[in-house]
Parts: sequence; C-alpha cells; structure tokens
Amino acid sequence: MTPFDPDQIRRAFGRAAAGYAEHAVLQHEVEDRLLERLDYVTVPPQRVLDLGCGPGRASGQLRKRWRKAEVIAMDFALPMLQQARREGSWLRPLARICADARQLPLADNSVDVLFSSLCIQWIVDLPALFDEFRRVLRPEGFLALSTFGPLTLYELREAWGEVDRSPHVSQFADIQRIGDALLAAGFRDPVLDGEEFTLTYADANALMRDLKAIGATNADLHRRRGLTGKSRLQAVASAYEQYRRDDGRLPATYEVIYAHAWGPRPGQPRRHGGTDIATFPVDQLRIRRRGE
Repeated sequence: MTPFDPDQIRRAFGRAAAGYAEHAVLQHEVEDRLLERLDYVTVPPQRVLDLGCGPGRASGQLRKRWRKAEVIAMDFALPMLQQARREGSWLRPLARICADARQLPLADNSVDVLFSSLCIQWIVDLPALFDEFRRVLRPEGFLALSTFGPLTLYELREAWGEVDRSPHVSQFADIQRIGDALLAAGFRDPVLDGEEFTLTYADANALMRDLKAIGATNADLHRRRGLTGKSRLQAVASAYEQYRRDDGRLPATYEVIYAHAWGPRPGQPRRHGGTDIATFPVDQLRIRRRGE
C-alpha cells in the first residue's frame, strides 16, 4: 500500500465539511451499524472518544447513550469540528479536539471506549495506530471501528486503469491485515466481519461529484498533480460503462470492515510493533558509578 498525503486529506474534508451530512448516506448507515456494537459495553464509561468524528453525528448519539460520560469529538479537519459544535448545547458543550489519529493528545489509560467510524482507512501504518489506541485505552477498554476494505470502488479503479497508470482510487487494507495488527497491539478477543454496499448512479460523473462532496478525493502521495482534463474524465466515464446494469444504473461497490476488541487486562505490558515494552520504577533502577 502506498502512503497517503495527510495535508490533502485535511484540505479535502475541510472543504466538504459544510455539505458533508447531506451526502454521507453510506457513512451514516455504517455509523449506525457500528453504534449497535456498543451494546457489548455493559459498564457505563466515564470517557468516550469519537475519533474521526466528522460533523459530530456519532458524537451526539454517544452522548445520548451515555449521558454521564465525557464524549470527546476528535477530527483531523478543523471545519468538521466547527460543524460538530451543533451536537453540543450551552449547558453541555461538546468537547472537540483537532488532532491526528496517529498522535492522540490524550494521556495513557484515559479512555474507556474508543469509537471510530470510517476514519482509519487513511492511515497505512496500522500496527503503530493500534499501539496508540491501546496506549490511551484504559485496561479492558472497548474499541469499535469501521473502515473501508480493498474492494471499495473497484469499478472506478479499473476504469481509471484503462486511461492511465497513475493512482486515482485509494487502496485500503484487507480484513486479515487489520486483525493481525489488532492482535500485535495486544487487543483481546477481536471480532471482525465485513459486508458490501452498492450505491448506484446515473453516470460516472455523478459518482465522482458525490465523492468530492464527502471529501473522498485522491489522497495518494504519488498521485498525478494538477487538474484532470475533460478528455480524460470522458475516457474514464466511457470505461465505466462496462459495469452498467440492466436497470440502467452504474454501481459503485463499497467493502466495509467492522472490528471490535477489548483492551488488555490490568497489569499487561504495553506493546509496540508486536513487542512488549518493559517498564521499571525509577526508584528501582541502580545507577553504576565510575569505579564501581
């Protein structure tokens, strides 16, 4: 997998923030299905993190589910957090933090539930990401996430492949890679499953407009820079016609992967890169002095 350009991701989602909720039909459906998995959490949490919160729809649902919990809405794009402000109130404002998921500005063992819907697909180094998730989760905390799998938008990827060899459609991790990374980070009892959704459009241009409206533009670090000419877009639209269905609509496939897991029990060492990190109390370290 090739790395993504974080600045491009931030800009694209920032531009899409104002109209995101109107176009994010699939994102809302996936979010709702992931919220159902929180039924496994039987002890009310004190602090919940909604990572990649977008305009805060899930943050609002989390606040309704656990009214006494502190819910933190965190996103990479500041305009998304400005939209999320609506999920709070004057008496009970929503805590919002603009930050990178790879470096969470939270203390160790400070979160009871980490919820993240359709966010982590933009991060290639999953082992390092899940190490960071484990760092902030309290012992036996709960992790629930969803992400896109490698079959996502395969029709558009293949249509572009007939036009040029530059990357245009993001390639995402498969379910085995995600599960392996969770185990390497020390998460317990991970459960992963997937499903496919198919959205349909009148033509390929309508699909690409929809993707732009939710900020899902080409963020490949090695993408072709500059404007895409009309002739190339027409060539892509023509190549996409091979997928037109009997009902006259063009399909766009999304593979969605869900995962939930528990943090390790108390006393278990932290892990990094699949290896335990040894820790020692400072007062037990013996300092050798010169001459000893």
